Amino acid sequence: MKKVSLISLGCAKNLVDSENILGLFKYDGYEITSNLQEADVIVVNTCGFIESSKKESIDYIFEALSYHKQVIITGCLVQRYQKELEKEIPEADSFIAIRDYDHFNQFLKKMGLDTKDDKGLRDDLRVLSTPFYSAYLRIGDGCSNCCTYCAIPLIRGPYVSRPYMDIIKEAKELAKKGVKEVIVLEQDTTKYGIDLENQNIVTLLKGLLEIKELEYIRLFYLYPDEISDELIDLIAKEKRLTPYFDIPIQHSESHILKDMNRRGDKEFLLSLFQKIKQRVPHAVLRTTVMVGFPGESEEDVDKLCQFIEEVGFDHLGAFTYSKEEGTKAYNFVNQIDEKIKTERLKKVMETAQRVSYRKNKEHFDEVMEGIVVGKRNDDYLVRTYWNAPDDVDGHIYMHSEKEHHEGDNVKLKIKEIFVYDLFGEELI
Repeated sequence: MKKVSLISLGCAKNLVDSENILGLFKYDGYEITSNLQEADVIVVNTCGFIESSKKESIDYIFEALSYHKQVIITGCLVQRYQKELEKEIPEADSFIAIRDYDHFNQFLKKMGLDTKDDKGLRDDLRVLSTPFYSAYLRIGDGCSNCCTYCAIPLIRGPYVSRPYMDIIKEAKELAKKGVKEVIVLEQDTTKYGIDLENQNIVTLLKGLLEIKELEYIRLFYLYPDEISDELIDLIAKEKRLTPYFDIPIQHSESHILKDMNRRGDKEFLLSLFQKIKQRVPHAVLRTTVMVGFPGESEEDVDKLCQFIEEVGFDHLGAFTYSKEEGTKAYNFVNQIDEKIKTERLKKVMETAQRVSYRKNKEHFDEVMEGIVVGKRNDDYLVRTYWNAPDDVDGHIYMHSEKEHHEGDNVKLKIKEIFVYDLFGEELI
């Protein structure tokens, strides 16, 4: 039996594509292995979002080629730069762009690989790479927001919702496999249903809530001005909807948001976060911000830090602006030096650390329910409403006299606080 190994780079959305690719190979009779040396075929599913991710993808491509196996390069980098890659890396056996995923098998046939039909990637064949109790649930593809710094619309195209019943069917199948937690995602999750009749993110969540085996339903990537009162109230009402608001804002200052082509200004964002905290008990706020966008001043960065302090984000990620060809901001004047970007990033992260510690102290003596997701030394790692499964947030450590396994449900009381992490004792 031939073996296939896959390197998946980039975001969780790309990971779902990787799981579909593995599902196709498994359907065709291949054994899946994590050992690149013993694989007959190596697939590199690339990311092409920003400069650092492109470099990482290239590094992994050359690592895969060093094993002298049949190598398939696919994903976002191929979608953006297929002709250039084919010219510069002729050693690869095939380059498959995202636009060709519906014909994935045809590329395998051209390589002389065994495949059962001419179909492409299929959600129903998906092989989960996440732990058995947790899975991502992708509800669409593409993005229509066209932020001036972002290449995603160039790579993935405009937003397209998955059919409602296809999502519900997949969620039911995941539940049958023992999945307790689904993470609903897309580039813009709150836009779901805009191209469907009588569907939106609220109707979809209500449908998912009817699947009683799903104990935790978490949302990623909410666009600020698409977060309706109806959505906020539903999350406040339904215990199985994790009160976790992942809302990338990119910046706080109105003139920069306007130049980014982001909808909503600073006052709108402050009002939104205040509303969420008022209506949703234990609401967790996560965001992502960017520093070094063209035209940003030191004063803008200081005001961004003040904004982070005022809102009190539980979790915050930050990165420096990357000048991406094909985007409008590529040609903006007042581009900022990389050294200055790095200094501003440090300032923002120092602020985020202070806020994180302050917010974490609010959880002292709180009782939380969650899932055991691993063990480190003598303590268990637990995921609750407070932390997502993508290793962006901090960790919750739990001491217990009982023996636990991954996927076990537990209840604990938080007894120690750190800058990013929490520590608790199990309640028995």
